[in-house]
Amino acid sequence: MNTQEQPIPHNELERLAALKRYNILDTLPDNAFDDATKLVSYICGVPIAHISFIDENRQWFKSEIGIGVSEVPREITFCRYTIMESEIVEIPDTHSNERFKDDPNVTGGLKVRFYAGVPLTTPDGYNIGTICVIDHVAKELDENQRNSLTIIGKHVINQLELITKNIELAAQKKIADRAVFAKDSFLANMSHEIRTPLNAIIGFTDLLAQTKLDANQRDYIESVQIAEENLLLIVNDILDLSKIESGNLTIETQPFNLKNTLKHLYDLLKIKVQKDVEFNLFLDADMPENVIGDQGRLNQILMNLAGNALKFTEDGEVTVSVKKVAETADNYSLRFSVKDTGIGIQEDKLKTIFERFTQAEESTTRKFGGTGLGLNIVKQLVELQNSTIHVKSKEGRGSEFFFVLTYKKSNEIETEDETLSGYNLGKLNILLCEDNILNQKLVKNVIYNFGFELDIAENGEIGIGLLSKNKYDLILMDLQMPVKDGYQTTAYIRNEMNLSIPIIAMTAHSLVGEQQLCFDVGMDAYVPKPFKQPVLLEAIKTVLTKEGKTEPKRKVNLSFLEEMACGDTAFIKEMIQLFIERIPNEAAQMQKAFHNNDNESVKNISHNMKSSVDIFMLKDLSNYLTIIEEEAKSGHFSTDTSDKINFLHREIIEVVKILKAL
Repeated sequence: MNTQEQPIPHNELERLAALKRYNILDTLPDNAFDDATKLVSYICGVPIAHISFIDENRQWFKSEIGIGVSEVPREITFCRYTIMESEIVEIPDTHSNERFKDDPNVTGGLKVRFYAGVPLTTPDGYNIGTICVIDHVAKELDENQRNSLTIIGKHVINQLELITKNIELAAQKKIADRAVFAKDSFLANMSHEIRTPLNAIIGFTDLLAQTKLDANQRDYIESVQIAEENLLLIVNDILDLSKIESGNLTIETQPFNLKNTLKHLYDLLKIKVQKDVEFNLFLDADMPENVIGDQGRLNQILMNLAGNALKFTEDGEVTVSVKKVAETADNYSLRFSVKDTGIGIQEDKLKTIFERFTQAEESTTRKFGGTGLGLNIVKQLVELQNSTIHVKSKEGRGSEFFFVLTYKKSNEIETEDETLSGYNLGKLNILLCEDNILNQKLVKNVIYNFGFELDIAENGEIGIGLLSKNKYDLILMDLQMPVKDGYQTTAYIRNEMNLSIPIIAMTAHSLVGEQQLCFDVGMDAYVPKPFKQPVLLEAIKTVLTKEGKTEPKRKVNLSFLEEMACGDTAFIKEMIQLFIERIPNEAAQMQKAFHNNDNESVKNISHNMKSSVDIFMLKDLSNYLTIIEEEAKSGHFSTDTSDKINFLHREIIEVVKILKAL
């Protein structure tokens, strides 16, 4: 080798910085690069080819044929000269080249007789590596071979750019996911803080409305009930928006009486009608009595639309109409319309009326109130049911909102709700675990009205003590309590006391996935606060009857895995087997690391597990792993982290059982 001064590009520091941006050095083999190396070897007809990158001290081979090592010192490479150039470097015969004829890799080593290399140039002009072909005999490339080598070199850089962009996108997605999680947690906590006092207000107002009142008192109570329902609607709107965005709001498919639902909605809204407005409900004579679908979401859509129509109509009429537009052997298609003669919408505002926090005019908010969330949620709820909402409007002449929903046919005949005292459940002894004094008082009055007996525990620890001394028919369990919360208390009752007593979760908290967690930890039903008395009584009836009690089952969704596999069933089986072999062990390792206060291991294991559970669309487990990873990073675990880790371990075992049975 000639002992001449080593060639260094004039922009060496910037070139090295550009190389490091790609994070390509010392990475694992990649088919895309290996395929490019094979291609140039074939096109140029040579036994040796490589794609390499040059840092401060070495030439590192990302892909190679015929070399057999992963790196060599920079000072003995041909390519240190190639990165000094802007186009292909070709040496037809090294024996007649003054610079290379005495090189050790010419006289021995690889016995290089022919060399051609193209610098790998980044979009901003830095030569970070080379793609090269080498032979043991003298030769020259033709024009097509030179062009091919140059084109494949550009392809290698494009591949690097694509990898880098994907990494950046993944990082941005992670940041976005954290932001969504933080927002959801904030909304859930805010919901809890609002719902707890609202639960007491609504509950005591309902109890008061059931007493003997004079005309003025009845009027005052009805006004309070309207106000509390409006407040609850706003809170629910915010939470529903969060659930829709995070993909956790699902459309139910249950039989319900459509006519009764619409008449009930009409009766509820009648009290909002101004004296100069005529409020109508028109139902098609051919409209079915019973259908299968989501009664609650239909009610929510129409309450929003009809509530808006009544709010924005000071004289004239508001009409809710339903018409059957199609029928098949299995389904009905129904057109729902809400039409008014109110203030209308400007033509240039019609395109944005369904956007979030948007109202047609700023003065609308000042005059009529509202958050601007209602129509956005309506639009998304309609779209979740595979439909589209439309609007027709003229400013000053009114508006019509309409959409078509398809419901499955139902042969069930819905009976009218029984009265609160009509369940004949006997004299029940109930234990309430609840720390809020107002809620204790409210539930006590409601339970006494049902004709049942009630004991109250301020936290789970006291509740366990009462349960060990007394016999109860069921437990009403608040989730957030001091000393021992609802999850810990339920886990103790199920696992330590081995009791199967029915447990109903009652919570003002509304974190995404919480209802499923309640079932998973061993609770039998879930009643959100503020609760309605019939809802609570129905939950009590459900858990006390075997036919009503259902065990929610863990589901494994293979759709993402199948999409990745592109029809390769062997790949699917391999991924399932990897999950079965690795993930339960990782869950056990995370438990151990947590108990050993090894935050770094908890962080790494939870991060690695998350990608695996995401493949099987286990969203609730993924959410918990995100929480655990974030807590491990901060070094501060919450009081229920241990429960989350134990829950994950149990659920992973359940998932493995399901996967083994496939």
